[in-house]
Amino acid sequence: MEISKLYNIYLKHPVVTTDSRVCPFGSIFFALKGDHFNGNLFAESALEKGCAYAVVDEREEGKPEDPRVIVVGNVLETLQKLANYHRKKLKITIVGITGTNGKTTTKELIAVILSKGFNVAFTQGNFNNHIGVPLTLLSINKSHEIGVIEMGANHPGEIRELCNIAEPNIGLITNIGKAHIEGFGSLENVIRTKCELYDFIREHEGKVFVNKDNFILNEMSEGMDRILYGRDNPNLFVSGTLSAETPFLNFDWNFFEHPYRVKTHLVGEYNLDNALAAAAVGKYFGINAECISDALEAYEPKNNRSQFERTKHNDLIIDAYNANPTSMKAMLDFFSKIKSDLPKAVILGEMKELGPIAEEEHKKMLEYLRQQSFDKIYLVGSIFVSNGINVRDLTNTQAFETVEQLIEQLKQDPLNGYYALLKGSNSVHLERTIPFL
Repeated sequence: MEISKLYNIYLKHPVVTTDSRVCPFGSIFFALKGDHFNGNLFAESALEKGCAYAVVDEREEGKPEDPRVIVVGNVLETLQKLANYHRKKLKITIVGITGTNGKTTTKELIAVILSKGFNVAFTQGNFNNHIGVPLTLLSINKSHEIGVIEMGANHPGEIRELCNIAEPNIGLITNIGKAHIEGFGSLENVIRTKCELYDFIREHEGKVFVNKDNFILNEMSEGMDRILYGRDNPNLFVSGTLSAETPFLNFDWNFFEHPYRVKTHLVGEYNLDNALAAAAVGKYFGINAECISDALEAYEPKNNRSQFERTKHNDLIIDAYNANPTSMKAMLDFFSKIKSDLPKAVILGEMKELGPIAEEEHKKMLEYLRQQSFDKIYLVGSIFVSNGINVRDLTNTQAFETVEQLIEQLKQDPLNGYYALLKGSNSVHLERTIPFL
């Protein structure tokens, strides 16, 4: 079926699902395939549950033809083409966001700020890949005035592919660090892939927001139509200065020479760059300073990102959704500087997807921990109990292969009266320890 014809069907049934367990009445089911699942097998079930149509690329032989079943060459490609066709019809500004760290938080902050003046559609959760970006685009309707699309990648060329689907007019790269090296192969490939957003924006004469303090991004965006933000530089479009040493990010910033103090619910001074990026985007789109500041103060992080939680036994900083050498070092630097009368404990999960540099980077992290004065250290992940990494000479340190083993230890020897940091890759599931802290 031609995309234009499928688009006419979509206009009459503008809700798309890829999950046969979630089938809103009148929606279109796209039967995606993966290594361990085949959506084609659930097309009939999706129709029975209320979907108006099912888009498939496999069909059971001998089954009678059903006009509600649309057969295409490749379901994923069709989903992406439909999303791009829809994006072209929308004719609205799309802000594309990528980066190694902070892209989800920055996306959320930009969305809440822009929502003060516009009807904004934005990526839900971390639906930022080759499936999530099309689904986000197809959730946008004519009432929306701005779209904020998060783009993630773990292989070269992926940001370019997502840009070709979403066609952003405005681009923002939060930062670039060592992450997903297993897929990228090298830090150079990470830089090249993230900057595919700049390449697309440059080719289509769009605008980029750039952190002046980031040497790589500043250099890679040279000559572009860009807006600069950063720290402690009143000459920038937006500049901010840390104002207090508490678990929460507090900062001062100026809006056309008028100073404002912002007290956020975000944990970690590294979030200043994310907040300034969002403020710069808001200012560019005409949101006034009070609304920008109010939005930043009202935002409460979730999904185990930059959160503070006080339990009956301990004060916790929870940042266990993602981890790489850059973000873990930044969080540990921040945590070590927090003033507190409580003893400090760190619970660190393995940094995943580092490929050939994994052992080296975890050794560097242990060397860093050796120089700190944390009262207790818990390490979780098989790499910490392997022969290549020696944690035995680290004082007050225990290593566990799995989070379940750590939980058993916490049951036997509870942590009580500590200021504790949880930081690790999502797949380690450090959040499971929270009920035992």
